[in-house]
Amino acid sequence: MSKTSIIPPGTGNPIAPFVPGSLADNVLYVSGTLPFDKDNNVVHVGDAEGQTRHVLETIKGVVETAGGTMDDVTFNMILITDWSNYAAVNKIYAEYFPGEKPARYCIQVGLVKPEALVEIASIAHIG
Repeated sequence: MSKTSIIPPGTGNPIAPFVPGSLADNVLYVSGTLPFDKDNNVVHVGDAEGQTRHVLETIKGVVETAGGTMDDVTFNMILITDWSNYAAVNKIYAEYFPGEKPARYCIQVGLVKPEALVEIASIAHIG
């Protein structure tokens, strides 16, 4: 099996030892994506919709760098810090997956920075 790191142009240095995406046998694994700017500062503090949009745009960039589209995403793992943000996350999520939906799960957790409200990791089949 060959494995290729997927790092979109302009990606900042991660806060831990990982890459944004890893492509192996036409399957793209997108790392857990937080609402961080290139300097690892949380964006849209207090705004679950804004953070979700930022996270999904970041994931979209990884998928497109690998040669795919959001239609290639088959599974999402969604982490939220508070169930009160669930509807806001789903509202934006539905914009990025308007057709056939990927499989997914969503759980409530604590995230690496307290200002972060959502984190999403994805799997896509490219090609």
